[in-house]
Amino acid sequence: MQAPVLSGPQYLREGLKLVLSPGLRLFVLLPLAINLILFVGLIYFAGHAFGQWVDQLMPTLPGWLDFLSYILWPIFVALVVLMVFFTFTMVANIVAAPFNSFLAEKVEIVVRGKDEFPAFKWSELAGEVPRTMGREMRKLGYFLPRATGLFVLSLIPVVNIVAAPLWLLFGVWMMAIQYIDYPADNHKMSWQDMLAWLRQKRWQSLGFGGIVYLVLLIPVVNLLMMPAAVAGATLFWVRERS
Repeated sequence: MQAPVLSGPQYLREGLKLVLSPGLRLFVLLPLAINLILFVGLIYFAGHAFGQWVDQLMPTLPGWLDFLSYILWPIFVALVVLMVFFTFTMVANIVAAPFNSFLAEKVEIVVRGKDEFPAFKWSELAGEVPRTMGREMRKLGYFLPRATGLFVLSLIPVVNIVAAPLWLLFGVWMMAIQYIDYPADNHKMSWQDMLAWLRQKRWQSLGFGGIVYLVLLIPVVNLLMMPAAVAGATLFWVRERS
């Protein structure tokens, strides 16, 4: 039975419940911990390097420019916040890709009526890395030329009026592709076949992608909503395919 076009919030809500269940928390906590360690480390080293640069710069400036030392640090903090905001989701998706593939597989087991999880094996997870990384690069290859075209369009006077809604629509579509691809890839569906299937379910896909796009814009909340989106996309896959 086809899902209603506006069923995206329901899928995401059910996905959130699933990832909070004891058997699936591991696949949420591990990538989350890795991402936090990665970003904390990058911010620490960036702050250390910036501090050294400021210490070297200030003695070379005239005394009346000492006030710059009080301005440079707030600017640096603001830039770091912006960097984290705009890159966290992209980096987190790449780092978490093998975990997300595993998570989609386990969610599907639960949805289809089997709640006995096989023992977690690091070797099995490691074997997922090359395949999932290749799939993530395929998504990036799909995204970049289209994003570049939209960017060029936004620079053209008058025509750029349509750029903003097209950016929004493309972002929503990419969210559907990003997360529904995990269960599709688990079933060895090719990239082109997956895109063709999503186009057949265009409005349902955009409904799901729209709610995911919205919640991932919320800082902190998006940490939990990313695995919830994987689980919700798996529900979408199972119910629509059946």
